[in-house]
Amino acid sequence: MTAGRLGQVGARVSGIGGYRPARVVHNKEICERIRSSDEWIQQRSGIVSRRFAGDDETVVSMGVQAARRALAHAGVEPHEVDTVIVASMSYLRQSPAAAPEIAKLIGAESAAAFDVAAACAGFCYALAVGASLVRSGVSEQVLVIGAEKMTDIIDPADRSTAFLFADGAGAALVGPSDENTVGPVVWGSDGGGKDLIGHSDSWLSLRDRSAPWPWMRMAGPEVFRWVIQSMLPVASSAVREAGLTVADLTAFVPHQANLRIIDRLAAGLRLPPSVVVARDVETSGNTSAASIPLAIEALLLSERAASAAGGLALLAGFGAGLAHAAMVIALPPPIPDATAAAAVPVDGTELGVIAPAGRR
Repeated sequence: MTAGRLGQVGARVSGIGGYRPARVVHNKEICERIRSSDEWIQQRSGIVSRRFAGDDETVVSMGVQAARRALAHAGVEPHEVDTVIVASMSYLRQSPAAAPEIAKLIGAESAAAFDVAAACAGFCYALAVGASLVRSGVSEQVLVIGAEKMTDIIDPADRSTAFLFADGAGAALVGPSDENTVGPVVWGSDGGGKDLIGHSDSWLSLRDRSAPWPWMRMAGPEVFRWVIQSMLPVASSAVREAGLTVADLTAFVPHQANLRIIDRLAAGLRLPPSVVVARDVETSGNTSAASIPLAIEALLLSERAASAAGGLALLAGFGAGLAHAAMVIALPPPIPDATAAAAVPVDGTELGVIAPAGRR
């Protein structure tokens, strides 16, 4: 990416960190609640297992852990962080936002801090805002965090969502650079599709009448068609806006919604075999705003880390509100052993599957 095309003041992603709850939930456990089978779940989504947070794990606590690991990766002290942006669709406290508490807990007590509500596109939205703040000179070190406890808002008996969603947090540190390596964001929304993904009711239903908990619902087939039709041109535009072609890419890291969607997007972009496609969804499930940074972390911890580090990755997020965004970034260096050890799940399972484009 050229500095002239992307702007004279540079921004870069200097660190990535993730947090995955210890509890691994395999398809068999999900099947008991939704009258399904492991084969059906894998065929529909590609998911083999996912992570569920415990009672003591929250959007804030998971976000703190991911943020600390991103700072360790970047080699930046907490007091140097001047802005914290948190993307989440499962933080259930109306106010204050999660970001100020996370900032306090990591030691960035005087940082500007706010939340972004753009569902599964939230991390890309927050990253675009963070990079813009750095490029404009308003901020110097911005922590961008996607943190979700989706098990709080998903009906465990809902056959359309219970097998898809999971918990976790991912973070990226954005700081200044001589060369801008966070590309222009191509983003938008389609509020006409607000009923395709969203809560069944507002929180007012619990105050004004005796009503069931407003679970998040999703019209799966309709959402699938919308993503395939809408995200290919958005992702392609992001590559062009960065002054690149798909041949320049090292990796493709879309929102980890569903393996069928990931594979269809990769095929539609006509990525060369050299481009690594993140498929972290297989062992992490759909963690909404946390899925992209978690998938980047998995890539940097994989055996392909040496070749991927510093390479160009196309990110693409999409979800409720039919909000969507895509951008190209340069990946940070490999994660040091000490940071990697802290991020490895306690049961030793892999952090996800990374595969070349067009191959499984």
